Amino acid sequence: MTALTKPKLWVPGDWNAFFGFGTNILVNVLTLTGLLRFVLGFPDELVFGRILPAVGLMLCLSTCYYAWLAYDMARKTGRADVCALPSGPGVGHMFICVFVVMLPIKLHTGDPIKAWEAGLTWVFIQSIVLVIGGFIGRWVRKVTPRAALLGTLAGVSITFISMRPALQMFLTPAIGLVCFAILLVNWFGGVKYFRGLPAGFIAMAVGALVAWGSNLFGLNYGGLSFDGLARSFTHFGFSVPLPAFSHVFSGFEYLGVLLITAIPFGIYDLVEAIDNVESAAAAGDSFPTTRVLVADGVCSMIGCLMGNPFILAVYIGHPGWKAMGGRVGYSFATGVMVILLCWLGIVPVMLALIPVVAILPILLYIGLLIGSQAFQETPGRHAPAVILALVPNVAAWALGQVKGTLNAAGLSSVDEAMHAKLAGEGVLLHGLEILGGGAVLTGLTLAATAVFIIERQLWRAAAFAGAAAVLTFFGFMHGERIGLAQSPSIAAGYVFVALFLAACAKFSGVTPLPPATPSHS
Repeated sequence: MTALTKPKLWVPGDWNAFFGFGTNILVNVLTLTGLLRFVLGFPDELVFGRILPAVGLMLCLSTCYYAWLAYDMARKTGRADVCALPSGPGVGHMFICVFVVMLPIKLHTGDPIKAWEAGLTWVFIQSIVLVIGGFIGRWVRKVTPRAALLGTLAGVSITFISMRPALQMFLTPAIGLVCFAILLVNWFGGVKYFRGLPAGFIAMAVGALVAWGSNLFGLNYGGLSFDGLARSFTHFGFSVPLPAFSHVFSGFEYLGVLLITAIPFGIYDLVEAIDNVESAAAAGDSFPTTRVLVADGVCSMIGCLMGNPFILAVYIGHPGWKAMGGRVGYSFATGVMVILLCWLGIVPVMLALIPVVAILPILLYIGLLIGSQAFQETPGRHAPAVILALVPNVAAWALGQVKGTLNAAGLSSVDEAMHAKLAGEGVLLHGLEILGGGAVLTGLTLAATAVFIIERQLWRAAAFAGAAAVLTFFGFMHGERIGLAQSPSIAAGYVFVALFLAACAKFSGVTPLPPATPSHS
C-alpha cells in the first residue's frame, strides 16, 4: 500500500479483534451495570434510562475517534498494519467511584441521586486534569524510560486486570478454564477454528452452552436461569442520553471530599494513558500523546455532562488486538455495538444469556501479553527496574484484599493492637498502605530512578528521586490524600536519596553506558 491509497476500513483480522475487544467492553459494561444495581441499589430507571445511554455515547465517541486516528495514520504513512487504540470505561475507576465516592454518600444520605451526582462531579474534575495533562504528556513520555512506563503498566495489568478474572475462572473451571484454552490456542498457538470463526465468539458460545447445559443436571454453572432471561426482556426499549448539567454541578457540594481522590486518580489516568500510548508505540504505532489525552478528557467530560459517572481510559491491550490482526474497523464496530447495547436495553439480556466467566479469560490474556511486553520491549539490563515497577502495584492489590477482608469481618477501622496482630501473622498492613499509596506514580518513579542508575546516568536518577520527594510530600505517593507533609519522613528519605545520587554523579567519575537495545532485538 502507498501513502496515496486509502486504508482498508475492515480486514479479516478485525473480526478477531472485534470479538476480543468487544467482549472486553461488554464485560466492563456488564460489570458497571451490576455495581450500579446490586451494590449501590440504583433504580433501574436511573441505570437503564440515564446512565447506560450516556456510557454508550461516551464509548461510541471514543472508539470512533481512535478508529479515525488510526485511519489517518495509515493514510499518511502508507502502512497497512496500523491498529487503533482500544478505549473504554476505566476498570479500576469503576470500583473506586462506586465504593469510595458514591457508596459512602448513598449510605449517608440514602439518596441514589445524590450519590450519582457526586460521581458525575468526580469525573468532571478528572476530565479537567486529563485535558490539562494532555499538554505535558508528551514531555513526560520523552523523559521517562520505557522500562518505567511499561513496567508500571505491567504491574497494573498483572494485579488489577488479571488477578480477579483468574480467580473467578478457577471458581468455575468448567467454563473459565475451557474458554481460556480456546483463546490461548488461537491467539498464542495459531490454531484456526472452523471457517475462521473468531476465538472470542467461540469462547462465548461454548461458555453459554456449558452454562445452560449444566442446568439440566442441576449444577447451575454460571448462575443463568430462564426466569432471569425472561425478566431481562422487560428492559427492552429506546433510551437516549439526556443532559445532566444541573446534576453535575449539584455534586459540587461534596467538592472537599471528592478532591481527595479526584486529583490523584486524574493523575493516575494521565500516567496510565501515557503508559498505554508507549505500549502502542512499542508495537509499532506511535500515536500523538497530547491528542490521545485530550480526547480521553473531552469524551469523559461529554459523558459526565450527559449522566455517566465513569471515566474513559485508553486501554491496556493495543499489542494484543494488533497481534490478532485488528486494524481500524474493530474499534469502529465496537463503538456501534456498544451504543446499540446501551440505547436499546440489550445489556440486561446479555447479562442473563452469557456467563461472565466465559468472557473473563480475555482479560487474563491481555495481562499475559502486557506483562511480557515490559520485558520484551526493553533492554535486558533494565529487567530489575521492571520488577521494581511491579512491586507497588502488588502492594496496592494486596492492600485492597486485606481491607476487603477486614470490612467483611466488620472491622471498618484498624487500631494499633490489630496492626500488631496482623504483623504477627506476617501481614504488614501499614507497610502495604505506604507502598501501595499512589502505586502507579510510585512504580514509575522508582523504576525510572533504577533505570538511570543502571545506565549510570546518575544526574537523571537524582532528578527522579527528587520528583518522588515532591510527589510524596504533597500526598500523590505513599499516602491516602492530597495535602502538605502527608508523608514527611518518606519524602525526606527520597531527598536523601536524591542528594546521594547527585553526589555520586559529581564525584564518582562514572560514565554513562552505551545505549542498549530491547531484549527481543
